[in-house]
Amino acid sequence: MKIKKRLIIAFLMITLIPVILSLSIGIMLLKFQGMLMKQSYYVSGNTVQIILNPVRILDGITIHVYEEIEKAVQTDIALLEDKKQLDVWNEKLKRLHSCLLVRKEQNYVYIGDREKFSGITSELPVFGLYRDCKSGNTYLEGNPPVFLKYMDFYFSGGEQGTVFILTDFDAFLPQIRHIVIEFAIAFPLILILTAALLIIWIYRGILKPLNVLKIATHEIMEGNLDSPIPLISNDEIGSLCEDFEQMRLKIKENSQISLQYEQDMRDLIRNISHDLKTPLTTIKGYSEGLLDGVAGTEERRKKYLQTIYNKAEDMTHLVDELSFYSRIDCNSVPYNFRRINLDHYFLDCVNDLKLDLELKQIELHYFNDTEKDLEIVADAEQLKRVINNIIGNSVKYLGRKRGVINIRVEKMIEDQKEMVSVKIEDNGNGVRKEELANIFDRFYRTDASRNSSKGGSGLGLAIVKKIIEDHGGTVSASGGEGAGVCICFTLQIAKKKEQI
Repeated sequence: MKIKKRLIIAFLMITLIPVILSLSIGIMLLKFQGMLMKQSYYVSGNTVQIILNPVRILDGITIHVYEEIEKAVQTDIALLEDKKQLDVWNEKLKRLHSCLLVRKEQNYVYIGDREKFSGITSELPVFGLYRDCKSGNTYLEGNPPVFLKYMDFYFSGGEQGTVFILTDFDAFLPQIRHIVIEFAIAFPLILILTAALLIIWIYRGILKPLNVLKIATHEIMEGNLDSPIPLISNDEIGSLCEDFEQMRLKIKENSQISLQYEQDMRDLIRNISHDLKTPLTTIKGYSEGLLDGVAGTEERRKKYLQTIYNKAEDMTHLVDELSFYSRIDCNSVPYNFRRINLDHYFLDCVNDLKLDLELKQIELHYFNDTEKDLEIVADAEQLKRVINNIIGNSVKYLGRKRGVINIRVEKMIEDQKEMVSVKIEDNGNGVRKEELANIFDRFYRTDASRNSSKGGSGLGLAIVKKIIEDHGGTVSASGGEGAGVCICFTLQIAKKKEQI
C-alpha cells in the first residue's frame, strides 16, 4: 500500500473511528440509562424522546400519584385532610425526588419536606390562577428550582385548597449525569485506543520496513554484501528496499568484478613475466655468445642475431597485444565501419596468410556459400585482427605435422535477422569440452602449466570476442579433445543500396 494512501486511511481512521465508537457507546449508554429511567420514573417512549423532552418526563414521573389525588378530590375529599394518607403519597413522591404540599386558604397544612421546600411556598401560585384548567404545570426558579404540578379544590367545609407536587429539578434524572460522566470517561479511552491502533499500523507499515532497511544498509556499510534486503511492503518504502537490493547486487557484482580484475592482473603479470623471461633469457644467452666470440663464423653470428631479432619481435607482439586489449576494453579504440564485399575481403585475407601457413606445413582452405556480391558492415582492419588471432591461435595449438584450417562463410538467421556466419576450423588436438566456455575469457589459456613454448598472453580470443560484439555479432566455440576446434562468429549484412 502506498504511503499516500496509508496516510489518507490514517486520517479517516483518526476521524471516523472515534466518531463511530463514540456514537456506539453513546447509544449503548442511552439505552441502558433509558431503561433505568423507565424503571425509576415509570415513563414510556424511547430513550431519545425521554432525553429530549424533560417536561414530559417531569410531568409523567408523578402522574400516578397525581391521579390518585385527583380521584380522592372527586370521591373522598377527606383523604386530603388525613395526614397518614398524605404521608403515603409523599413517600411515593420522595422516591421520585418530589414532595407533596397541601394549602388550605393561605396556610400550608402539610409540607412533605419542610427543610427543602419551605422556602419557596411564597412563590407558589394563588388559588384559581388557571380557572379554565383543572391543573397546572410550571417551572419555578427557586432554591432549589422545581417543576410544579398543582390542583385547586374545595375542602369539605368549603375552604379553598390547593395540592402541590414539587419535583426537585437539580435531582431530576441523575442518569443523564451518569451518561455525561461515563461518556467523558469513554471518549478519552476511545482516542487512546484509536491512537494505539494507528501507531501499531504505522509501525508495521512504515517504521518496521525502515528499520529493516536501516539494518540492511548498516550491513552494506560493514561490507557484508551477502545479506539480501527483504521486500516486506508494496509501497514507496518497498520500492526503496528494492532499489537498495539492486544497489547491493550491483555493488557485490562490481566488487566481484574488481576482485576478478585484480586476480586477472596478478595472473597477467605472472604470465607476462613468464613469457618475457624465456625470450629475454634467449636474447641474453645469444648476446653473451656474440660478446664472448662463440659465434666464430659469419653464418653463426647471423643465426644468433636472427634469433635475437625473432625473440624481440615476440616480445613486441606481446606488449602490443596487451596495449591493444587495454584500449579496446575501455572502448577507446575507434571503429571505421564501412561496406565491404565479403568474398573479395576473405580472398585477400586467405592470400595474405596462405604462404606463411604453407611454410609451416598447414593447409588453408576457403569456402564461400554466399552471393559473390554480398556486402557486410565492418571495420576492415579490426576484422582482419579477428581472423589473424583465430588462425594464429589454431596454428599455435595444432600439434600436428600436417595441419588443415578451413574458413567457411555462409548465411544464417540470428534473432530473426539475416546474418553472415564465419567458421574457422582446424584439425588440431582440440580443447576439452569443459574448457570451451572459457577460451574467450581474458588471460585464459588451456595450457595451465605454461611449461610449453607456445607462449601468448591469453588475450587473443578475448580481443576477438570484444571486436565481434562491437560489430553487433556473436562468437562461439565448438569441438572436443582430439577433434579440433571450430570458432564461429557472425557479422551483419549490409542493406541493399536501394533500401538505404
